[in-house]
This record gives sequence, C-alpha cells and structure tokens, in this order.
Amino acid sequence: MRLPESWLQRLPVLEALEENWKSVPLAVTILAAAFYALFLLQAARGAGPFLMMDLVFIPVHEGGHLLFHYFGSEFLMVAGGTLMQLGVPLLLAAWFVFHRQVPGTAFCMFFFFEQLLPISVYMADARAQELPLLTVGDADYVIHDWNYLFGRLGLLDHDIQIAHAVRLIGWTGMIATVAWMLWRGLRSRASR
Repeated sequence: MRLPESWLQRLPVLEALEENWKSVPLAVTILAAAFYALFLLQAARGAGPFLMMDLVFIPVHEGGHLLFHYFGSEFLMVAGGTLMQLGVPLLLAAWFVFHRQVPGTAFCMFFFFEQLLPISVYMADARAQELPLLTVGDADYVIHDWNYLFGRLGLLDHDIQIAHAVRLIGWTGMIATVAWMLWRGLRSRASR
C-alpha cells in the first residue's frame, strides 16, 4: 500500500502500513475458517457455546459508562458503553494492522462487527424496554441506553428500523472479514 509522501512525513508511524502483511500458515487459515464458520452458524441460530464470547463484552460495555462519565456529559456517559464495546476491538484491530498480522486483525474486526448483533437487540428494545438491564451503579438509577439515546436524538420511533440496519451491517462485516482473512491467508501461500 503506497501512502502519499506528505502523510508519511507528518505521521511517520504510518510507514508500517507500507510493509507487506506477514504470511499466515495454512493450518491457521483452516482453523480460523472453521472457527468463524461455526461461530456464524451459531449466531444465525441464536444459540451455542461460541456466543458466550458476548459475555466478555458486558464488563467492557459497563466500563465504558464509567469511563465516559468523567467527560461530564450524560449523553456521552450513556453512549460510552456502546462506544467502548465497539472501540476496544477496533483499537486492538488497529494494533494488529500496524503489526501486519492477518489473524489478529481478522479476529478483532470479526468481533467488532459481531458486537453489532447484541447492540441491535438492545436498540430494538428501546421503546418496549423489556430486556433486563445491568448496571455498575445505583440500581434505582438504571437507564435503558438506547431509549435515552434515541429519545434525545428524536429517533425513538425508528428503533426497530435502525436496529435492523445495524444488524445487517454486523452480518455483512463479519462475512466480509472472514472473506478478507481467507483471501489474505491464501494469498500469502501463493506468494511463497
């Protein structure tokens, strides 16, 4: 990937992006493809042990509320859960991109997009507010994130439509990430 010289002069850290991706052993490509295929199958069914990965993101989400609380804005504090839930895998993916590691990049991007599925379920519940809510603070002061956010943005009546679009982006991103990983893995084998 060739970046403009002016970018490289201003941001020398971007030079890493001009290096080739590290090769991926065929066994890693095959095992990763099997893992993602099983995960996608279980996600499509809505049940399975691989979906327990979402439990990892609950404390990340709740930690986002605590972290963004320090910025002094209630809106940002409420949005902070989702921002952290998506930001952590995205930042980890960026680290792997700069180190040119395909499996790590794919894993983090896959779970960035996968997190859009539970987020979309939470969004779709904005008006109904039937889901049980978790909190790390005062149990008497529990806010349904998406009821609050959509309400403040004047989008509450469109919660289902927005959730559907977010879910579609999640599925498309997961499938595209797996396709990219397979392409990169097979390409690194062909270029040997």
